[in-house]
Amino acid sequence: MRKVEVSLFINATPEKIIDAFVNPERLKEWWQVEQALIVPKPGGLYTLVWQISDQGFGYVSSGQIVSYDPMSELIIDNFVYLNPTKDLLGPMSLTVRVRSKDSGSEFYLCQDGYQSGGDWDWYYEAVKQAWPDLLNSFKSYIES
Repeated sequence: MRKVEVSLFINATPEKIIDAFVNPERLKEWWQVEQALIVPKPGGLYTLVWQISDQGFGYVSSGQIVSYDPMSELIIDNFVYLNPTKDLLGPMSLTVRVRSKDSGSEFYLCQDGYQSGGDWDWYYEAVKQAWPDLLNSFKSYIES
């Protein structure tokens, strides 16, 4: 199966980086998440919602946290993407790993489990472009 991977150096502590993925207020600031339900522990929920209107939710990503260490790692399994104009896509996994290096952190993100055909191809191409762009903005956000 296909995957999207991004690695970069961020001038921040691992704890600050992981917190930005589990703190709903911080997710609003860097990822424009409008609502989040996150229980940061193994077995906990990880649900993000964008574009809320009177008609409902625009986009939802949701999964179950299988590994959480506030100093180094967040792994979400059974990760699904819901879009009212596309097929339901999943399950996938999302892995965030951070380790201290020099005066900052080595950051690694991997979203995998993409299948082929139909909306899967559209989603893979969209995410393959979106994650690198978003994480460069994330880097600026975290470092400021």
